Amino acid sequence: MCPTSTEDEVKRGFIIPIGGGEDRIKEMQIHRRFVELSGGPNADIVVIPTASMLNTTGPDYNRIFSGLGAGKVEFMPIASRADCDNPEFARMLDNATGIFITGGNQLRLSAILGGTPLVTQIRRRNAEGIPVAGTSAGASIMSQHMVAGGQGNESPAEGTVILSPGIGLTNAVIIDQHFTQRNRLGRLLTASSFNPFLIGLGIDEDTAAFIGPDDLLEVIGSGTVTVVDASEMTHSSMWDAKPGEALSLLGLRLDVLGEGCRYDLKARIGYPPQDHPAICILPVADA
Repeated sequence: MCPTSTEDEVKRGFIIPIGGGEDRIKEMQIHRRFVELSGGPNADIVVIPTASMLNTTGPDYNRIFSGLGAGKVEFMPIASRADCDNPEFARMLDNATGIFITGGNQLRLSAILGGTPLVTQIRRRNAEGIPVAGTSAGASIMSQHMVAGGQGNESPAEGTVILSPGIGLTNAVIIDQHFTQRNRLGRLLTASSFNPFLIGLGIDEDTAAFIGPDDLLEVIGSGTVTVVDASEMTHSSMWDAKPGEALSLLGLRLDVLGEGCRYDLKARIGYPPQDHPAICILPVADA
């Protein structure tokens, strides 16, 4: 049973990394759930299409969320670091009840947004209870450590993944997207070997990890979320591997979660759909 919230109790908003390629035509269950968390007919959703080079990306998501019943949807046409100082964009984030970061190029996204007051504001709004979702590149950048590039179809090896700072909504996980479709297990295992504290999340297309304020994750969508837990790793050759050399990683734990499965990021325990603690959907904090 969910605890009763009080006016003095403020919980972090949902963090929702999406693996890209989400259904935008039929059931749209990921987008539908995001609109619900953002307030439904009372929602004020802000879309950040910076990662994309397409002028249609922002309007497309405006149409999707409006069609699902969101009360208000706007997008920020941020194309340079100077745009991040626009006071109108700050006002939009102050009023937002949901923030959505689109896909594209995550290095473009981090190079333009990284270290700006706008990113600080996104983190603050999430801490105040506002859900933040991101798809593809928008998913990768959510964590403190971001997968910026690297090779798919490779075994774990030194040099198969490139990391850079993300926007830091969470420091507990590292996220890779288009996971099964682009065979990225090797690079996620490599990323996890850098620091066993991090939990690796490999998110398939049309699949999302809804991470609640209590760090309980729920899988929604047609694919899977692969969880790599290196916390009990007994041996890693990463520290002295030469460029391109295959890695030895012993004692890793790997879980594959389908729709409805939950994963407790604090306890590092997965639950099948019929046997899991409940996720509480709390009302969005007042803007």
